Amino acid sequence: MPRYALWNNKGGVGKSFLTFALACEYALKNPDEDVLVLDLCPQANLTEMLFGDHEDAPSHIDHFYTQKPRRSIGGYFEARLTSPFLPLSDISPFITRPADFNENIPENLYLVPGDNLLELLAEAIRQASQMPLPMDAWSKVMRWLLDLIKSFSEASEASDVTAFVDCNPSFSVYTQIALCSAEFLIVPFTADDSSRRGIENVFALLYGVADNELKGYARLSFSKRATEEKIDLPRLHTFVNNRVTMYKSQPSSAFEAKSQPIREIVGQAHAASKKIFVGHSSVTQLFAQMPDYHSVAVVASSEGCPLSQLQSGHHTIDGKVVQVNQTAIDKYTKAVAKLVQRL
Repeated sequence: MPRYALWNNKGGVGKSFLTFALACEYALKNPDEDVLVLDLCPQANLTEMLFGDHEDAPSHIDHFYTQKPRRSIGGYFEARLTSPFLPLSDISPFITRPADFNENIPENLYLVPGDNLLELLAEAIRQASQMPLPMDAWSKVMRWLLDLIKSFSEASEASDVTAFVDCNPSFSVYTQIALCSAEFLIVPFTADDSSRRGIENVFALLYGVADNELKGYARLSFSKRATEEKIDLPRLHTFVNNRVTMYKSQPSSAFEAKSQPIREIVGQAHAASKKIFVGHSSVTQLFAQMPDYHSVAVVASSEGCPLSQLQSGHHTIDGKVVQVNQTAIDKYTKAVAKLVQRL
């Protein structure tokens, strides 16, 4: 039951689209498995991508929120709040299959839809985790999402279940729960200083690893309590250099220059604490690249179409015609396929 979370403590790095692309291509390449996608962002961007460009898609998604129970991650957390320390006997109301609505999506892909209710529930969830009794209240709440994934896996008739969790950039309580559900962490980033700071915060917030002014605060780390309460944190699997500007089939010199400080930070953390990483033989193997083919990403996410099934030519997006050429599709698809092979 492999479980992957995608997170960076900075927004706008292409995390949701990368989750969409990885989950769809993984499901296509592994039809004997079930793929469970969990949208832990209040904006529900990943949910919208999976339902695609249909006129009634927004009303269909909104319909999830009006049902009893609410058919979303918000509804699942609401249900857990009524009895915080006992797993639910039935998780089926909170899971949907996008292929029932969007024929582009593989039939073996399932979704727990995102929900803006997450932000409103955050304080109630935090209070539940801090209750004096039972003694393990915090760890039980941190395992809420892992409980859901395990229940889905037990009910699945597939050969295996692989989960992808799209995490909100902020380190809120529901992001912590999301990260505690994963075995592996994939960190998308773009080549800029704000991504560098976001990755510094990934190390400090989640693992208590810092080598600058964050060091004093990092000692008060989430990881310290997770260790004390026997919560397994995800190991760092891949840092995805997203939207790479290419020149003659190689990253441009400007892009490489901006990426280098991030590579150095990862290298320093790897040298200081190898146990938080997967067992790659070198820091270089921790990195993957995704090219900057913006039109491909816009069309694929708007139409809810996996990259390997996307057709070249003209596409109408929000009333405007967008041209996508096959070369761009092939390069993006190849990069995603290469990343899928690493999983």
